[in-house]
Amino acid sequence: MEWLSDNAQAISAVASVCTLLVWIFYAQLLYNGYIRQRRPRIIINRGKGIGTEALCLISNMSNEAIYIQHVVAVLHTQQGRYSLDVVEYQQQSDEDQDVSYRTHQGPLASGDYLHIQSFGNIVNQVKQHWKIDDEVLHGHNIQLDIRVIAIYGSEDMPVGASRSFSLDLDTEPNRQLTPASVDTVRLNGRRQRKRVLEWAKEIETHKAQ
Repeated sequence: MEWLSDNAQAISAVASVCTLLVWIFYAQLLYNGYIRQRRPRIIINRGKGIGTEALCLISNMSNEAIYIQHVVAVLHTQQGRYSLDVVEYQQQSDEDQDVSYRTHQGPLASGDYLHIQSFGNIVNQVKQHWKIDDEVLHGHNIQLDIRVIAIYGSEDMPVGASRSFSLDLDTEPNRQLTPASVDTVRLNGRRQRKRVLEWAKEIETHKAQ
Protein backbone atom coordinates (compact mmCIF):
# COMPACT_ATOMS: atom_id res chain seq x y z
CA MET A 1 0.00 0.00 0.00
CA GLU A 2 2.88 2.33 0.72
CA TRP A 3 4.32 1.62 -2.76
CA LEU A 4 0.95 2.31 -4.36
CA SER A 5 0.66 5.54 -2.42
CA ASP A 6 4.13 6.62 -3.45
CA ASN A 7 3.53 5.83 -7.14
CA ALA A 8 -0.11 6.88 -7.38
CA GLN A 9 0.55 9.56 -9.98
CA ALA A 10 2.57 7.24 -12.21
CA ILE A 11 -0.06 4.48 -11.93
CA SER A 12 -2.81 6.97 -12.72
CA ALA A 13 -0.92 8.18 -15.78
CA VAL A 14 -0.38 4.61 -17.04
CA ALA A 15 -4.06 3.77 -16.46
CA SER A 16 -5.12 6.88 -18.40
CA VAL A 17 -2.86 5.92 -21.30
CA CYS A 18 -4.24 2.35 -21.30
CA THR A 19 -7.82 3.67 -21.23
CA LEU A 20 -7.03 6.01 -24.13
CA LEU A 21 -5.56 3.11 -26.14
CA VAL A 22 -8.67 1.01 -25.49
CA TRP A 23 -10.91 3.85 -26.68
CA ILE A 24 -8.77 4.34 -29.78
CA PHE A 25 -9.01 0.61 -30.50
CA TYR A 26 -12.81 0.59 -30.25
CA ALA A 27 -13.07 3.83 -32.22
CA GLN A 28 -11.01 2.22 -34.98
CA LEU A 29 -13.31 -0.80 -34.99
CA LEU A 30 -16.38 1.43 -35.28
CA TYR A 31 -14.78 3.47 -38.04
CA ASN A 32 -13.77 0.37 -40.00
CA GLY A 33 -17.30 -1.00 -39.64
CA TYR A 34 -18.77 2.28 -40.89
CA ILE A 35 -16.42 2.40 -43.87
CA ARG A 36 -17.19 -1.23 -44.69
CA GLN A 37 -20.93 -0.52 -44.64
CA ARG A 38 -20.49 2.54 -46.84
CA ARG A 39 -18.34 0.70 -49.36
CA PRO A 40 -20.22 -0.20 -52.57
CA ARG A 41 -20.60 -3.89 -53.33
CA ILE A 42 -21.58 -5.00 -56.83
CA ILE A 43 -21.71 -8.70 -57.73
CA ILE A 44 -21.62 -10.16 -61.26
CA ASN A 45 -22.82 -13.75 -61.55
CA ARG A 46 -24.67 -16.33 -63.64
CA GLY A 47 -28.33 -17.21 -63.26
CA LYS A 48 -30.72 -19.82 -64.67
CA GLY A 49 -27.94 -22.03 -65.97
CA ILE A 50 -24.19 -22.29 -66.14
CA GLY A 51 -23.48 -22.28 -69.90
CA THR A 52 -23.70 -19.50 -72.45
CA GLU A 53 -27.50 -19.54 -72.09
CA ALA A 54 -27.16 -18.46 -68.47
CA LEU A 55 -28.32 -14.95 -67.64
CA CYS A 56 -25.76 -12.33 -66.68
CA LEU A 57 -26.89 -11.09 -63.27
CA ILE A 58 -25.81 -7.84 -61.65
CA SER A 59 -26.65 -7.50 -57.95
CA ASN A 60 -26.33 -4.43 -55.75
CA MET A 61 -25.32 -5.54 -52.26
CA SER A 62 -24.43 -2.01 -51.15
CA ASN A 63 -26.27 -0.21 -48.36
CA GLU A 64 -27.49 2.41 -50.81
CA ALA A 65 -28.75 2.44 -54.36
CA ILE A 66 -26.33 2.68 -57.28
CA TYR A 67 -26.84 4.25 -60.68
CA ILE A 68 -25.65 1.99 -63.49
CA GLN A 69 -24.04 4.00 -66.27
CA HIS A 70 -22.42 1.34 -68.41
CA VAL A 71 -22.15 -2.43 -68.65
CA VAL A 72 -19.19 -3.26 -70.84
CA ALA A 73 -18.46 -6.64 -72.41
CA VAL A 74 -14.81 -7.16 -73.35
CA LEU A 75 -14.00 -10.15 -75.53
CA HIS A 76 -10.34 -11.23 -75.48
CA THR A 77 -9.24 -13.36 -78.45
CA GLN A 78 -5.98 -14.30 -80.09
CA GLN A 79 -6.72 -11.69 -82.77
CA GLY A 80 -7.31 -8.83 -80.35
CA ARG A 81 -9.59 -7.26 -77.76
CA TYR A 82 -13.15 -6.20 -78.61
CA SER A 83 -15.23 -4.13 -76.20
CA LEU A 84 -18.84 -2.96 -76.37
CA ASP A 85 -21.27 -1.22 -74.02
CA VAL A 86 -24.21 -3.63 -73.72
CA VAL A 87 -26.29 -1.65 -71.22
CA GLU A 88 -28.57 -0.75 -74.14
CA TYR A 89 -29.62 -3.22 -76.80
CA GLN A 90 -32.37 -4.23 -79.21
CA GLN A 91 -34.60 -7.21 -78.51
CA GLN A 92 -36.69 -8.99 -81.11
CA SER A 93 -40.00 -10.62 -80.24
CA ASP A 94 -40.48 -14.22 -81.35
CA GLU A 95 -44.20 -13.76 -82.00
CA ASP A 96 -44.58 -10.61 -84.10
CA GLN A 97 -40.95 -10.03 -85.14
CA ASP A 98 -41.07 -6.54 -83.65
CA VAL A 99 -37.81 -5.08 -82.44
CA SER A 100 -37.92 -3.34 -79.06
CA TYR A 101 -35.27 -1.08 -77.57
CA ARG A 102 -34.20 -1.87 -74.02
CA THR A 103 -31.84 -0.21 -71.58
CA HIS A 104 -30.58 -1.15 -68.14
CA GLN A 105 -29.09 2.26 -67.48
CA GLY A 106 -30.56 3.71 -64.31
CA PRO A 107 -30.81 3.24 -60.54
CA LEU A 108 -30.59 -0.16 -58.88
CA ALA A 109 -31.87 -0.33 -55.31
CA SER A 110 -29.96 -1.89 -52.43
CA GLY A 111 -30.43 -5.66 -52.41
CA ASP A 112 -31.92 -5.64 -55.92
CA TYR A 113 -30.61 -7.26 -59.09
CA LEU A 114 -31.12 -7.24 -62.84
CA HIS A 115 -30.15 -9.46 -65.75
CA ILE A 116 -28.73 -8.02 -68.97
CA GLN A 117 -29.41 -10.80 -71.48
CA SER A 118 -27.76 -14.18 -71.61
CA PHE A 119 -23.99 -14.49 -71.95
CA GLY A 120 -24.51 -16.03 -75.40
CA ASN A 121 -26.49 -12.98 -76.56
CA ILE A 122 -23.80 -10.68 -75.19
CA VAL A 123 -21.11 -12.55 -77.14
CA ASN A 124 -23.24 -12.42 -80.30
CA GLN A 125 -23.78 -8.70 -79.83
CA VAL A 126 -20.02 -8.08 -79.62
CA LYS A 127 -19.49 -10.40 -82.57
CA GLN A 128 -22.02 -8.59 -84.79
CA HIS A 129 -20.80 -5.14 -83.83
CA TRP A 130 -17.16 -5.88 -84.62
CA LYS A 131 -17.93 -8.38 -87.43
CA ILE A 132 -15.88 -11.14 -85.81
CA ASP A 133 -15.56 -14.44 -87.70
CA ASP A 134 -16.93 -17.60 -86.12
CA GLU A 135 -13.50 -19.21 -86.34
CA VAL A 136 -12.14 -16.56 -83.98
CA LEU A 137 -14.72 -17.42 -81.32
CA HIS A 138 -13.86 -21.11 -81.61
CA GLY A 139 -10.20 -20.47 -80.91
CA HIS A 140 -8.30 -21.12 -77.69
CA ASN A 141 -7.95 -18.90 -74.63
CA ILE A 142 -11.10 -16.88 -75.30
CA GLN A 143 -12.11 -14.75 -72.33
CA LEU A 144 -15.16 -12.59 -71.68
CA ASP A 145 -14.97 -9.75 -69.17
CA ILE A 146 -18.11 -8.11 -67.81
CA ARG A 147 -17.48 -4.63 -66.38
CA VAL A 148 -19.99 -2.48 -64.51
CA ILE A 149 -19.53 1.28 -64.22
CA ALA A 150 -21.81 2.91 -61.66
CA ILE A 151 -22.29 5.97 -59.46
CA TYR A 152 -22.68 5.35 -55.72
CA GLY A 153 -24.42 7.87 -53.49
CA SER A 154 -23.19 11.44 -53.77
CA GLU A 155 -19.65 10.48 -54.76
CA ASP A 156 -18.24 12.14 -57.87
CA MET A 157 -15.91 9.38 -59.06
CA PRO A 158 -17.56 6.28 -60.52
CA VAL A 159 -17.15 2.87 -58.92
CA GLY A 160 -16.72 -0.35 -60.83
CA ALA A 161 -16.90 -4.11 -60.74
CA SER A 162 -15.44 -6.70 -63.07
CA ARG A 163 -15.54 -10.45 -63.50
CA SER A 164 -13.88 -12.66 -66.09
CA PHE A 165 -15.25 -15.82 -67.70
CA SER A 166 -13.43 -18.37 -69.82
CA LEU A 167 -15.31 -19.08 -73.05
CA ASP A 168 -15.00 -22.40 -74.89
CA LEU A 169 -17.70 -22.92 -77.51
CA ASP A 170 -16.30 -26.32 -78.57
CA THR A 171 -17.18 -28.05 -75.29
CA GLU A 172 -20.47 -29.24 -73.84
CA PRO A 173 -23.10 -26.50 -73.43
CA ASN A 174 -22.87 -26.54 -69.63
CA ARG A 175 -19.08 -26.07 -69.76
CA GLN A 176 -18.87 -23.32 -72.35
CA LEU A 177 -18.75 -20.57 -69.75
CA THR A 178 -16.50 -20.89 -66.68
CA PRO A 179 -15.79 -18.13 -64.17
CA ALA A 180 -12.08 -17.30 -64.21
CA SER A 181 -12.28 -15.79 -60.72
CA VAL A 182 -14.06 -16.93 -57.58
CA ASP A 183 -15.61 -13.54 -56.85
CA THR A 184 -16.30 -10.22 -58.50
CA VAL A 185 -13.40 -7.78 -58.42
CA ARG A 186 -14.45 -4.53 -56.72
CA LEU A 187 -12.92 -1.31 -57.99
CA ASN A 188 -13.57 1.13 -55.15
CA GLY A 189 -10.14 2.53 -54.31
CA ARG A 190 -8.91 5.90 -55.55
CA ARG A 191 -6.53 4.43 -58.12
CA GLN A 192 -9.09 1.84 -59.16
CA ARG A 193 -11.75 4.51 -59.66
CA LYS A 194 -9.40 6.38 -61.98
CA ARG A 195 -9.17 3.17 -63.98
CA VAL A 196 -12.98 2.94 -64.08
CA LEU A 197 -13.12 6.56 -65.24
CA GLU A 198 -10.78 5.65 -68.10
CA TRP A 199 -13.18 2.86 -69.07
CA ALA A 200 -16.04 5.37 -69.20
CA LYS A 201 -13.99 7.82 -71.29
CA GLU A 202 -13.07 5.01 -73.69
CA ILE A 203 -16.77 4.19 -74.15
CA GLU A 204 -17.73 7.79 -74.82
CA THR A 205 -14.85 8.15 -77.30
CA HIS A 206 -15.96 5.02 -79.14
CA LYS A 207 -19.58 6.27 -79.33
CA ALA A 208 -18.44 9.61 -80.70
CA GLN A 209 -16.58 7.99 -83.60
